[in-house]
Amino acid sequence: MSLEKSIRDKYTVVIGLEVHAQLLTESKLFCADDTSFGAEPNTHISPISLGHPGTLPKLNKKAVDYAIKMGLACESKITKHNVFARKNYFYPDLPKGYQVTQDKAPICVGGKVWIKPKDSDKERSIALNRIHMEEDAGKSIHTEDEKDTLVDYNRAGVPLIEIVTEPDLRSADEAYAFLTEVRRIVRYLEICDGNMEEGSLRCDANISVMLKDAKEYGNKVEVKNMNSIRNVHRAIEHEAERIIALLENGEKIISETRDFDAASGTTSSLRTKEELNDYRYFPEPDLSPLIVDEKWVAEIKAQMPSLAHELKQKFIKEYKLPDYDADVLVDTKEIATYFESICKHTKNYKSASNWLMGPIKSYLNDKNIRITELNMEPKQLAEIIQLVDDAKVSNTVAQQQIFPKMLQNKGLSAETIAIEDNLLQESSSENIQPIIDEVINDFPDKVNAYKSGRKGLIGFFVGEVMKRSKGKADPKKTNELIQQTLN
Repeated sequence: MSLEKSIRDKYTVVIGLEVHAQLLTESKLFCADDTSFGAEPNTHISPISLGHPGTLPKLNKKAVDYAIKMGLACESKITKHNVFARKNYFYPDLPKGYQVTQDKAPICVGGKVWIKPKDSDKERSIALNRIHMEEDAGKSIHTEDEKDTLVDYNRAGVPLIEIVTEPDLRSADEAYAFLTEVRRIVRYLEICDGNMEEGSLRCDANISVMLKDAKEYGNKVEVKNMNSIRNVHRAIEHEAERIIALLENGEKIISETRDFDAASGTTSSLRTKEELNDYRYFPEPDLSPLIVDEKWVAEIKAQMPSLAHELKQKFIKEYKLPDYDADVLVDTKEIATYFESICKHTKNYKSASNWLMGPIKSYLNDKNIRITELNMEPKQLAEIIQLVDDAKVSNTVAQQQIFPKMLQNKGLSAETIAIEDNLLQESSSENIQPIIDEVINDFPDKVNAYKSGRKGLIGFFVGEVMKRSKGKADPKKTNELIQQTLN
């Protein structure tokens, strides 16, 4: 389905997201069960997480700390008096028959997340409605013949935070940018691994469409089962076009929950609003109110790391990096930390950025490793940068010969390798001039073309000299001597 732009432009797409993030704690939300992922089904369960009669919950403080951290990162108001509620529904993956959550008193109220959508040069904030804590349900597993459904309760009781936006997003691109930023925040805070493919970050999208001049939102449709940020983008694009096509045909939009099929890129109806469960929320009788005082919030605030948004501004203002460089470097906390460590040993911040975005990124991708696994300290990379800055080696030699050898020999310094392997740059006219004469003699047609006005050929001659000197000739000195010789 692909609608004409003129038709799409008649409508405004309104999107609200509900993002669930599994918190990286060693125990579940209301008991001390192990929360290890990837274990054999039903090997991390207990009478408490299974809701056996007589068991009582006890709140996991670490999960509360993490929820407060997320709220502070999003500039939310932290609720002082917190109570929990029971959300009642009957489904095989919910062993107790209810889910403990926060209904009327979410731990974080309001807030915002800054995004920069694709093809936009401006940042804008997306308003949050709330961030609340709740426990996860189990996982239903359908057999290959789809005759049976099995249930794994390892995930039951794992602590979650749910991040709920206002209906403040206006495109699939903005939703993509929002989810990317939320994933980056939880990873910077180290409260969730952010892996949608593994289910530790999940997202539901509420989508409605209205005419540009309309004052009221249209009926919303909820889309579930999107296991990647890209699929969230695809689902929103499809659903927006489906709804617009229905409106163009004069049809009524049914408020319903729809399932996204990644293979076809389409959605299908799961249940209508009338079929939705009445959750019958009521206060959780087995949990006392949770009081979050100012001292508790202050302690967590003191532990907060610098987030990507702050670091980006720092990299631009303090290190004078272009906007593009700063965006790339703050993409992960590990890369940003490594960059700042390099900057403690060199003032050539742009070169440090170029190394991280170029040779190092390529190496990490080839080896499929993280920068924390790189066999090179930031100080060692600063040594390579200094060698190039001092014109002792060329950038080509540094990248193609010194860098690979340092990765294989962690203890060796860049200068030691340059000396032992005879890589130090040659700046003596006596040694460079013979190579220049040789190149000029080998390419008389290029010489004539240069003298006829094609001055851009100077780069060709420099390249040939660099090639024949195996990168050892000083490019600046080489350029000067070639121009003298040709003129």
